[in-house]
Amino acid sequence: MELKKIGYDLTVCKVREIKDIALDDDFYFIGRTDEELSLVCKTESTPAQTTERDDGWRGFRIQGVLDFSLIGILAKLSGILAENKIGIFAVSTYNTDYILVKEENFDKALAVLAEAGYTIV
Repeated sequence: MELKKIGYDLTVCKVREIKDIALDDDFYFIGRTDEELSLVCKTESTPAQTTERDDGWRGFRIQGVLDFSLIGILAKLSGILAENKIGIFAVSTYNTDYILVKEENFDKALAVLAEAGYTIV
């Protein structure tokens, strides 16, 4: 299975309103619940009006489109990283899963996943 590196720094934050988010940007995830409005975006595109912010994330995605019948892909990846004491922030889209790790763990995460048989592109 191939994992594709995302080529920019990421930020995880909370914002007050959707209008604060650059919706024309080419990469972001928005999560809204009854308690919060969360955003994952390029660090350079982080809104000025955040209520909380955590910079220093890097990420990769599982290449290709994952069928909904596939079971355990994210669990296996997160398990390998957990065994190596690397915490994750995971986000899923219709097509695939994205895994974010803190920047200081990024190279180690890719190395242990490559060692486990994943191809890094």
